[in-house]
Amino acid sequence: MDELDGARAAIPEGVRIAAAWSWRLLLLVGVFVVLWRAGSAISQELLVVAVAVLFNALLSPAVNWLDDRGVHRTLAVVLVLLGGLALIGGVLTVVVRTLVRGFAGLRGQLLSSLEHLHRWLLDGPLNLSQQQLDRVFSGLPQALHLGGGVTATAVTTADAVLRLLAGALLALFTLFFLLRDGSRIWRFLVCVLVPRRARWRVHRAGCAGFSTLVAYVRATAAVAFIDGAGIGIGALVLGVPFPFVIAITVFLGAFVPYIGAVVTGGLAVLVALAANGIVPALIMLAVVVGVMQLEGHVLQPLLLGHAVRLHPLAVVLSVTAGFTIGGVGGAVLAVPVVATGNTIVRALRRKR
Repeated sequence: MDELDGARAAIPEGVRIAAAWSWRLLLLVGVFVVLWRAGSAISQELLVVAVAVLFNALLSPAVNWLDDRGVHRTLAVVLVLLGGLALIGGVLTVVVRTLVRGFAGLRGQLLSSLEHLHRWLLDGPLNLSQQQLDRVFSGLPQALHLGGGVTATAVTTADAVLRLLAGALLALFTLFFLLRDGSRIWRFLVCVLVPRRARWRVHRAGCAGFSTLVAYVRATAAVAFIDGAGIGIGALVLGVPFPFVIAITVFLGAFVPYIGAVVTGGLAVLVALAANGIVPALIMLAVVVGVMQLEGHVLQPLLLGHAVRLHPLAVVLSVTAGFTIGGVGGAVLAVPVVATGNTIVRALRRKR
């Protein structure tokens, strides 16, 4: 025993602390790798369930409102889902019809604008060489002529259609039961998975996290609506083609904080440049910048400040990491996941 104590005493304290931390960190890394591989195997299903949870946070206040006024909860869920599906179907119908009617005429305007831009880059102040421009512009006309065929081929692929239908049905099925039985499912999971002495704290943290998620989704939807309406109205006043489609695109893009609305607003500027010329494009750019300033300095702090409680750097890093891991879906889910997790951790650390 004395020899063992002497051997321990011979090891510096810093080395012993580092060794203790090392095996714990290795254990955590091993658990993370196992969970990561398991999640990767069912990544599509997890993404569908995550989308259902987001829609649950968006629609649950409406279901609760109907439930509080005497409507049977199952009927309330059915009414809310039917109303949501009718709204989405109507918007998609208008978008598709608008694109089908206007794309043929817009294609000629795009080709003409690209030719004018090509000549300006050659003869203008930039004085670029023909060889440099040929690399960029050589495939654009063919892409405009073939884009519809490529899109139609991709959409009509049997495998893609089946996957899309299966994901939509799974999301709708999951959403229905989350809206109807979400609280009971949560209480069951807490009772089964959490020790008795920690159940109340975990239950309270989960409820706080879901409240944050509801507030985030509602505030983000409000911000996205204002962004889409502002840029869409600007496009309508300037005579930019597809103002309604631009508004819907900006609305959807705004669900990715700080980045999505900027990217979709840039697309609106490009459409204005291609179809209307340089001056309307500059005015469209001023409209986009003005809407972004309104979002960043008024809407985000006013509506999202209390819902998210995250530093802007954390938001941008979360979106970047989410896009790297899961593409567009990961970018949309990154901030609500981080915001909800932040609230849950704060609630768990709070004293009883």
